[in-house]
Amino acid sequence: MSYELIALTMFASMMVLLLTGQRVFAAIGFVASIMVLLLYGNGGIEIPFSATFKLFNWIPMLTLPLFIYMGYVLSEAGIAEDLYKMLHVWLGKLGGGLAIGTIFLMVIISAMNGLSVAGMAIGATIALPEMLRRGYDKVLITGVVQGGSSLGILVPPSVVMVLFAMIARQPVSQLWLAGVVPGLMMAVMFVVYVLIRVKVNPSLAPVLSDEELDMPLREKLKLLQAGIIPFAIFFAMTGLFVMGVTSLVESSAVGATAATLAAIIKRRFTLKMMHEIARKTLGVSCMFLWLILAALAFGAVFDGIGAVRAIENLFINNWELTPWQVIIMMQISFVIMGMFLDDTAMLVIVAPLYVPLVKTLDLGFDNQLIWFGVLYTMTCQIAYITPPFGYNLFLMRAMAPKEITLPDIYRSIWPFVAMMTFTIALVMLFPQIALWLPEAVRN
Repeated sequence: MSYELIALTMFASMMVLLLTGQRVFAAIGFVASIMVLLLYGNGGIEIPFSATFKLFNWIPMLTLPLFIYMGYVLSEAGIAEDLYKMLHVWLGKLGGGLAIGTIFLMVIISAMNGLSVAGMAIGATIALPEMLRRGYDKVLITGVVQGGSSLGILVPPSVVMVLFAMIARQPVSQLWLAGVVPGLMMAVMFVVYVLIRVKVNPSLAPVLSDEELDMPLREKLKLLQAGIIPFAIFFAMTGLFVMGVTSLVESSAVGATAATLAAIIKRRFTLKMMHEIARKTLGVSCMFLWLILAALAFGAVFDGIGAVRAIENLFINNWELTPWQVIIMMQISFVIMGMFLDDTAMLVIVAPLYVPLVKTLDLGFDNQLIWFGVLYTMTCQIAYITPPFGYNLFLMRAMAPKEITLPDIYRSIWPFVAMMTFTIALVMLFPQIALWLPEAVRN
C-alpha cells in the first residue's frame, strides 16, 4: 500500500468514526493506535508515546485550566451580570445602545474566559430577555448575541489559540497578540452595523425612556464600580504579561487569583460555588487534554509515513498550485468542516496535515504559522454560528426566550458571517493586520 493510500485510509477511517457519534478524542486516538500497530508492530507504540509525552513538558499547558477556572468564577459570582447592569444604564439613551453594550459585555467575558460559550450563555440568559422586554427586534439582537460571543476567541486569553499553539508548537503570546487587531476590527464592524441598522429603522432598537434611567448621578457612578472589577482583572492579567512583568503561566495565575478575590470581596464566594466551579473546570480541562493527546498521536503517525511530504508534492508539483492557492483551499476546507465539526475537532483533523505544509510554503513574509493560527481561529468563529452544527446555534436554541424561534436564529447570523468573512479576506490580503502587533511587542 502506498503512503498516499495509507494517509487516505487514516483520514477516511477517522471521519467514519466521527460520523458514528463517537467522542472525537476516542475516534482519532483509536485510528492512530491501530495504524501504528499495523505499520510498525508493537515497537511502533513509541512513536505516538514520544509525541504525546512532550506535551507534559510544555509549561504553557498549565494556563488552560487556570483560564477556564477564572471564567467560571466570574460567571458564577454574578460579576458578568453586574457589568451588564452598568452598560444598561450608561448606554440606554443611545440608539441601539443595549445591543452595542451586549457586544462589549460578551467580548469582555468571553475574553476573560477564553471560550465563546461563556459570553453566549450570559448574552442569551441576561441580555436577550432585557432587550426583548424593551422592544428590540428579536432577529437583530439574536445575531448580536451570537456574533458578539464568537469574538471572545480572538482576544487573549483565547483557549482556541492555546490549543493551536500546543499542537503547532508556537508561542501562545504571539498568537494572542496577533488576534487582537482582527478581533477589534470585527467588533467595530459589528457596532457600526448595529448603528446603521438602527439609524435606518429606529423601531428595531427603541431608546430607553427617562423613567427607566431616572436615578441620581451618584447611583450611576456607583454602578461604574461593576465595570471596574472585570477590567481590572483583564488588564492586570494581560498588561503585566505584555510589559514583561509576568510570564504566560504567571499571568493566568494572576487572573485566576484576582477573579477569586473579586468573588470574595463581593461576598459571593461559597464552598458550594467553589465545588461546582472546580467540577466544571476539571471536566472541560480534561476534555481538551484528551483531544490534544489524540491529535499529537495522530500527527506523529501521519507525519511518520511521509504523508505530509506526499501531499505537499501533490499540491505544489503535480497540481502546480501557488502557495496562495493552497492557503485558499485550506480556508475553504475550514469553512466546509466548520459546518459539521466543532473547533477542537477541526483543529485535530487538519493540524497534522496543514501545519507542516504551511511551514514549507513561501508566502513572502515571516511568522507564517502565527498568521495561519489567526486565520484558523477566525474561521472557527464562522463555524460557531453556521448550520448545521454551529455550537452557538444550539446554545441559543436551548437558552433563548421562547419568543425567539429557530428560523429567527438562522436569519440573524448571515450579516455577521459576511462581516467575519470580509475580515478574513482582509487578513489574507494584508497579513500585517495580524502580524504588526506581535512584531512590535517583540521588538
